[in-house]
Amino acid sequence: MTTKTSRNYFRQPTQDEQTLYEHLLFCVNLEPPTKVLERFRRLFIDGIGYREQQIWLAVENIILSKQIEQEFPYIINRCCHILINHWQMHPQMQESIPELVTLLENPPTPKIVVSRIGRRLRVLINAFSQTEEFLTLRRLAQVITPTVEDKSDDSKPLGNLINRYPYLYEHCLLSEDSSYEHQQVVRKIKAQMQRRFEFNLSQFVTYQVRQAQTRRKSGTQGIPRMLQAVPNPTLLSDRELGIALKHFVGKVEGNYSYRDLAHRFISHASQVQSFKVFKDDFYEYLTSGVNPGYGKRQFNDKLYGYLKNIQPNNDYQKPNELMIVRSCSQVLNHLIVESPQKPNHFVFVDLISNIGSTFTTGLLLKIVLICGKIKPYLEKRFAILFKHYESFSRDGVPWLVNILENVNVAFSIHFGKADVSWLQQIM
Repeated sequence: MTTKTSRNYFRQPTQDEQTLYEHLLFCVNLEPPTKVLERFRRLFIDGIGYREQQIWLAVENIILSKQIEQEFPYIINRCCHILINHWQMHPQMQESIPELVTLLENPPTPKIVVSRIGRRLRVLINAFSQTEEFLTLRRLAQVITPTVEDKSDDSKPLGNLINRYPYLYEHCLLSEDSSYEHQQVVRKIKAQMQRRFEFNLSQFVTYQVRQAQTRRKSGTQGIPRMLQAVPNPTLLSDRELGIALKHFVGKVEGNYSYRDLAHRFISHASQVQSFKVFKDDFYEYLTSGVNPGYGKRQFNDKLYGYLKNIQPNNDYQKPNELMIVRSCSQVLNHLIVESPQKPNHFVFVDLISNIGSTFTTGLLLKIVLICGKIKPYLEKRFAILFKHYESFSRDGVPWLVNILENVNVAFSIHFGKADVSWLQQIM
């Protein structure tokens, strides 16, 4: 079980801490990663044999300070990011990042630790490996240098899939004390991985459409010889991905796509005179595509009751942007999960079980399309679930893997640059 440390993230480092940070920054800019990792091991794992006496004295002062239990996660986390931020800028050095994480997670079996500092360090490092800050480091290592993925191996932990979902990065790879430099690193990685997925998705769609066209013309089955096969970039089956693509691109209610429905609702809502009427219309907008057999059992009534109780004091005021944003965020709480402290998600699991991952994603997409500011909030809901289940095997939470993949596809189509225009030829 991970723990969340309670600290003042914005406090000024002590002189000893600053000395340590500047030393590591100097070393990482001049020395190869192997030598820097060896320095890190001597400083924080072995706690002995460090040649630069001034630096070792600074570490001793830090470790023996009164508040070290509370402050150490902050200090070691910052030391790690000094190294990571530099290595990340050099592709040939990136493989050192998971080595650093492994050093913290599985320190080499020590010989007899006789020094007071060495024993204290072992306790502190072990405690750090149980924190959310360390989990954040481990996720980052998985994103930067992911292991070779075996799509058929569902026994692996869900956490190993973090690199597949760029929309989770800012919520899973950053912590409250992340530096501006590290935030920029994560955003850069996010943009790169998102572009890669969107390109691969576009290539797959193009391949599938061309394959279908060639089959129709020739009347043969199998892969036409002239076409080079393009792998499915998701963990969905080809059939599931095809359904998702057509659903998020095509018509879902009558002659209207999700984007059409959102535009109609936004246009109508701009004329509404009271927040109460807005909530009634919002309810109709959300439930119009829900399977009546499921909706009428209890889902619709519970959603209506939840909406009715959102800011009732404002019912007779004209709705403004703040009211709409709050309404959308609270509905996402109701549909998915509220917070890490209240990770109940029975409504969400029930929704997926009854209408499926693709239609559930469509329901959430409806909300984001009428209120773009809520997209980071939706991403955070999924990050909460991801963190909650990341130690589970994939086959233990297939519903979560399926919806994470659907959301990736939907976001790429509606908020990214995935070119799926070829689909229009077969829809």
